[in-house]
Amino acid sequence: MALSGKFLFLVGVLTLFCTTEAMKSKVTRMQFYMHDIVSGPNATAVRVAGQSNLTSPDPIKAMFGSVYVMDNPLTVTPDPNSTVIGRAQGIYAMSSQQDEFSLLMTLTYGFTSGPYNGSSFSVLGRNPVMSEVREMPIVGGTGIFRLARGYCLAKTSSMDQMDAVIGYNVTLLHY
Repeated sequence: MALSGKFLFLVGVLTLFCTTEAMKSKVTRMQFYMHDIVSGPNATAVRVAGQSNLTSPDPIKAMFGSVYVMDNPLTVTPDPNSTVIGRAQGIYAMSSQQDEFSLLMTLTYGFTSGPYNGSSFSVLGRNPVMSEVREMPIVGGTGIFRLARGYCLAKTSSMDQMDAVIGYNVTLLHY
């Protein structure tokens, strides 16, 4: 009986140790570029809701309530011809009526190649577009980013009217 008790104790300690090791969080940092193309025949973001009369002299008020669905490519560099590593898919809405152009973003960044292939993380938060650097929260993930939390810093790399290339620096905590 004493031997089986010691064995069960040893199994319990090993199980606790293995579980504790598996639950240690990892930190992943990455950088990539998202290409948000609203104009032209190859648009990657499309307006699906909003005011039909955009004639207000105030462009912020005219865009308030507009909702876009997007499927934007993620690349290694700002060059649109650089290697595509994934897609940003989701919704953003023009959420400000006042002095600032801001979006409410709910996006999933899914990776289709490289070391994160098959994994994704999700962002849900406010994006004050005209700020030089915008910080947004990461609220979850899949694959190697399961149970992810963290933040991303977005900075506009280039802009042509409503089309933009945005650089992302991302810090993820995951298990």
